[in-house]
Amino acid sequence: MLVVKNLSLSFKMYDKGFRQRTVETIKDISLSVTEGEVVAIIGSSGSGKSLLAHAMFGILPNNAIVNGEMYFNNKLMTQEYIKSIRGKEMALVPQSVTYFDQLMPIGKQIVENNVTKEAQRKAFKRYGLTLKDEKLYPYELSGGMARRALISTAVASGAKLIVADEPTPGLSEELGKEVLQNFKELADEGCGVLLITHDIDLALQFSDRIYIFYDGTVVDHIKTEHFLSGNIIGEYAKALYHALPQNGFSL
Repeated sequence: MLVVKNLSLSFKMYDKGFRQRTVETIKDISLSVTEGEVVAIIGSSGSGKSLLAHAMFGILPNNAIVNGEMYFNNKLMTQEYIKSIRGKEMALVPQSVTYFDQLMPIGKQIVENNVTKEAQRKAFKRYGLTLKDEKLYPYELSGGMARRALISTAVASGAKLIVADEPTPGLSEELGKEVLQNFKELADEGCGVLLITHDIDLALQFSDRIYIFYDGTVVDHIKTEHFLSGNIIGEYAKALYHALPQNGFSL
């Protein structure tokens, strides 16, 4: 479904004196997501996880330089192709809840994005939002409600690939688990889900494979079941495994 090959991302920046320099933020990464699975990208803040999502959806700033290739359903993801499938065949759950237009009710915003009213209400119901909630403006929502509304937007689109960029901040642990369980159910229904998160515990509970990001690159890739059992080859993944509380913080 999704294949990323040798992707690198850098930005043109200016120093004092208008000297131009190039800052590399993503370095030669490759990954894949297939139908019916949840793939998690885990790593600390600033490791390049969200920038990967922005590259996939063609929403990088003008000073970005992208090298490498991305494919969706075996077709090269040019800017034109990305525009044609964005919000339709693939959908982004963005990290920031400011994604919504603050001057329009959330229900109307979702329907205006090529989504039927029936699909919008079905998605809202799935995430515990009511008919009354759809009439609220974004600034009237709690953090958790806004997060659920963002997830509903992606689900209502009927997209076959959902990229969730930090979907659980602002949610209780219980609701966070419910949200990821719903992503897992979408995968069981045939969708591919790319979960970008620094919440390792939740990622391990609901993913099939994990990619570990560090300093802008993939340092390990492993099946989740192998990670949980301690059947790990990569040194970075081993260190991460032993650093988890349930494994005794034994670095």
